[in-house]
Amino acid sequence: MYMVLLVLNDPDYLDEILAAWESVGVGGITVLPSTGLGRIRQHEGLRDDIPLMPTLEDFYHHQSDISQTLFTIVDSDDLKQKVVEVTEKIVGDLDLPGNGILAVLPTMEVHGLIHRGNGNSDTAG
Repeated sequence: MYMVLLVLNDPDYLDEILAAWESVGVGGITVLPSTGLGRIRQHEGLRDDIPLMPTLEDFYHHQSDISQTLFTIVDSDDLKQKVVEVTEKIVGDLDLPGNGILAVLPTMEVHGLIHRGNGNSDTAG
């Protein structure tokens, strides 16, 4: 099993990435808004329009200003490779700056997955 983690720099690709991952067999994907050190240092990751007592809606108001971090668990080398390939077809070469960061981590043990009957183990998110 593997955890595939993608920091997507351009949130305009989010829907396309989600659809592509699903099309190759990923059934569960968790998406979190995120920012990195570079944006924080440039003050792009810090927002001055968030109220003192924010709600979750306040954080999602300007999603285009932040990255999206996606992660999923896949149970085969084949599915892992398909996820990497479809991701690069959408965002471009991940070795180029600004296209995002994709990491694949070996996963020894996972609890709480939903088995969808297609042979793939997916995150419940």
